[in-house]
Amino acid sequence: MSPAPVPEEKRSRDPVQRGSDHRVAVIGAGAIARDHATAIAAVPGIRLTHVVDRHPERAAALAALAEGATWSTDPATAWSDGIDVTAVCTSPESHTELSVSALEAGRAVLLEKPAALNVADADRILAAAKTAGRPLLVAQTARFQPAHLEIARAVAEGAIGTPRLAHLTWYTGHVWPGGWRGWQLDPSRSGGHVAHNGVHALDLLTWLMDDEPVRVFARPCRTWASGMPTPDSFQILVRFAGGALATIELCYALVARGTFVRRLMLSGTAGTLHHSSEDEPRAHSASPVAPASIEGAMTEQTRHLRDVLDGVAAPLTAPHHIRAALAAALAAQLSADEGRPVDVKEVC
Repeated sequence: MSPAPVPEEKRSRDPVQRGSDHRVAVIGAGAIARDHATAIAAVPGIRLTHVVDRHPERAAALAALAEGATWSTDPATAWSDGIDVTAVCTSPESHTELSVSALEAGRAVLLEKPAALNVADADRILAAAKTAGRPLLVAQTARFQPAHLEIARAVAEGAIGTPRLAHLTWYTGHVWPGGWRGWQLDPSRSGGHVAHNGVHALDLLTWLMDDEPVRVFARPCRTWASGMPTPDSFQILVRFAGGALATIELCYALVARGTFVRRLMLSGTAGTLHHSSEDEPRAHSASPVAPASIEGAMTEQTRHLRDVLDGVAAPLTAPHHIRAALAAALAAQLSADEGRPVDVKEVC
């Protein structure tokens, strides 16, 4: 497993001498792009300098959040001269062309998940990054949540030996009619709910288990949001190449928006690690508050991006992780659609 990032408080504030900040252009000005802009503003050594969106008013509004940032409706301006990193924050059906173009122009790429809608397109992106010799990071923010970073460090230090069993549960509120944007409900654009959101959990476990998923069985269900054109919850059973097993439960139908319950158990040949947000006092507040164990992930991911650009860290999302997690997510979507176990190689 790739080592977890070193906590900010344990690393030098300026690991290298910088002549100037790394300049980021964001393509797409939706909610996730705004989250990236906020995180960039909180990290020294990197800054948002340009925004691209097909809607001028959205591009201008996001650019206004960063001093001196410009905006455009032309995607090519996101990898023009003066840009160091292109952050692709559009819906997934456009990820491949935008990422490949940015990499071929010599820019590093921060790519929102899922990386692509099929494995062949992901391979195109990975090949472009290898040929260009430029960093490619996929925004798998679950890796950067504090609880998961702590568990990852313990695993890397041998605390549980070889991981053999995992059980991950994420309950989130909520998915209701009108609560999701249209592209998320269109499988031709998002890949489907199981693939689009399940990739976070599958990536996290692929990383922690340091193994490749080879067979999955996904079961979707509708709970409170029965009027939605997509299941609001699902379970995925995963078998890894080395024989390890994992159970994933994801639910987006808790009644109150902003409510979270997160649990992770990881057991190996020498011990067990576990975490539950229910043990955190903040998780029991009167109004929904995100548990401390998931706060700050986007900012930590941005620090990691800066460190990669500074040359003091390798991208945590290694190419084989990107491909394996995406393939498993696509296989899980196929399993949910067809109601049968699926070998991951079927989608590769």
